[in-house]
Amino acid sequence: MSEGLIELTGANFVSETAKGITLVDFWAPWCGPCRMQTPILERLAPKVAGKARIAKVNVDEEQAIAIQYNVRNIPTLLLIKDGQVVQQMVGLQQEAKLQQLIENA
Repeated sequence: MSEGLIELTGANFVSETAKGITLVDFWAPWCGPCRMQTPILERLAPKVAGKARIAKVNVDEEQAIAIQYNVRNIPTLLLIKDGQVVQQMVGLQQEAKLQQLIENA
């Protein structure tokens, strides 16, 4: 996993998103827009450190989580605050928009 990004699985998803703000990227290695989203998230992670965490879920490996959160297209990003989804975005998202969403949460 990339530096500054947390890898979420069925084993740690609930515990990692239960407290605070977590931006979760649902992605797959074969997805072109997903590969474009990752460097954006890597740049964002140090900017929001202490305010939020950024995590990734590989939908090929963690299909149950994707189904649970009704992820139908990727990339899908969920902004989760204290275990509850407060925002869902589908498609490639720009760094400034994501940073603003985190600041407002």
